[in-house]
Amino acid sequence: MSFFNSIGRSMQRAPRPPRRSTTPTSSTFPSTENLPQASPTNPTAPKPLYLCSPFVEAALVKGNFKTIVMLPKYADVMEWVAVNIFDFYQNLNQFYGVLAECCTQQTCPSMAAGPNLNYTWINQDRKSVQLPAPTYIDYVMTWVQNLLDDENVFPTKSGRDFSPNFPSTVKHVYRQLLRVFAHLYHAHYPQILHLRSEGHFNSLFAHFLAFGKEYELLDVKDIKGQPGAPVGVGALWEKWKEMGILES
Repeated sequence: MSFFNSIGRSMQRAPRPPRRSTTPTSSTFPSTENLPQASPTNPTAPKPLYLCSPFVEAALVKGNFKTIVMLPKYADVMEWVAVNIFDFYQNLNQFYGVLAECCTQQTCPSMAAGPNLNYTWINQDRKSVQLPAPTYIDYVMTWVQNLLDDENVFPTKSGRDFSPNFPSTVKHVYRQLLRVFAHLYHAHYPQILHLRSEGHFNSLFAHFLAFGKEYELLDVKDIKGQPGAPVGVGALWEKWKEMGILES
């Protein structure tokens, strides 16, 4: 099913659940000095923890994710994509809320997602600027939340159609949410392990990748990165394909 060949169809949607804000934990995280460290920014960095056994196999869902991303019978593809985008955002936002106290301007002065990769933000002057990771992520989450609340982008009332620009908008949303996933894996996987949430986070990310591939929301270059500056989770994408979790 090609999402971009299905523009123009819409259907009534049930009211959206109320907004859930980020929920930082109290002070239960141990010092990061006692936790395994994320990959340092150099070409000879050791294998990231998320690629090591048993963490790479940790999951709540066993088998291939293809079956759970397929368009349900009688469902409209625009509606299906919109609902899933909302769910991915909410779940990722909750994960980040728990990890937010570990992601500070001091610990994450840049939006790093690999040993040699730092994402930049395009400001109002259309210039690329380096931002601390928490600032970058706050910009992303605020922007996505505003889109979700915009009836012109994500219509919830009967009789409202999706905009012809909806596919390109959600593809941009997907790219930005991918960057948040990539940073959390790169910089905060030790904290995810401390919370014993690696199975939850891996399953959420695998679902996100499978859905993005199925509906053409995910560019391979975004998940793999550029020569000399690969995205850390690009290797996870390849590993899960080898394991049969994702489609090749």
